[in-house]
Amino acid sequence: MSTKILIIGACGQIGTELTHSLRKIYGTDNVIASDIRKLNNDVVNSGPFEVINALDFNQIEHLVEVHKIDEIYLMAALLSATAEKNPAFAWDLNMNSLFHVLNLAKAGKIKKIFWPSSIAVFGPTTPKENTPQYTIMEPSTVYGISKQSGERWCEYYHNIFGVDVRSIRYPGLISYSSPPGGGTTDYAVDIFHKALSDKTYECFLSSETKMPMMYMDDAIAATINIMQAPQDEIKIHSSYNLAAMSFTPTEIAAEIKKHIPEFTITYEPDFRQKIADSWPASIDDHQAREDWGWKHKYDLETMTKDMLENLSKSEEI
Repeated sequence: MSTKILIIGACGQIGTELTHSLRKIYGTDNVIASDIRKLNNDVVNSGPFEVINALDFNQIEHLVEVHKIDEIYLMAALLSATAEKNPAFAWDLNMNSLFHVLNLAKAGKIKKIFWPSSIAVFGPTTPKENTPQYTIMEPSTVYGISKQSGERWCEYYHNIFGVDVRSIRYPGLISYSSPPGGGTTDYAVDIFHKALSDKTYECFLSSETKMPMMYMDDAIAATINIMQAPQDEIKIHSSYNLAAMSFTPTEIAAEIKKHIPEFTITYEPDFRQKIADSWPASIDDHQAREDWGWKHKYDLETMTKDMLENLSKSEEI
């Protein structure tokens, strides 16, 4: 029998590409995409799609039963910068959607859950360089607080109820095929669009703000790899550290200038600077590499080349 998958939040930055990748692996009809509204986009038009409110347990349960779902990827969330503007709703969405899928698994209605965490679980007191898997976690944002709490609940549901829930702490994610989703690391996506269209970019972070980043192709590969790993390889049931590269706005601008020599960058830090300052500069992810064989493919140089090539193609069409 084929695995039947439900993706909640399929139209978001990660969900869009995850849906396409999972449909290639498991077959289009076996991957049910869902989101709060039905947009006219590739995710909706390329296979089964359902409108769903991630806060409505009965809706999720109904879809699980109708489509005979085995696995849920819960990608719906309010991200860091957006969450700071609406803390109560961010907490409600980020936490209660997780409880809904955990409780479905506890009841035996689904077999496996993927839930994304984030480097936002760390805070200003966390060691900034090579942040360890196990360390001080005192997040200072609503998003980070909800992700840290979610990690504890995932671990609890695994330990007490045997729920098979798997998670990775995403760094900043960079993609050419979906727009930024309201995160603090989004400058590293927007800078490519502005480099091609305007040849200049005003950055909302300071020039030397170093943060962990990852190309979306690597993030999708990691997400699918951890879900396909044998259960005995998953040793951490809160969330795994995950890393690929770390860089500053100055460094990414210099890499872009190799391809677009006239490109310039200016800096006007805003409220997102404080969020970025509370996060790690680099991540130690040796446990993901040891436990389930994680390997990243893209560094700053190869990612920059691929981003500019693909964005140039899409703007020509």
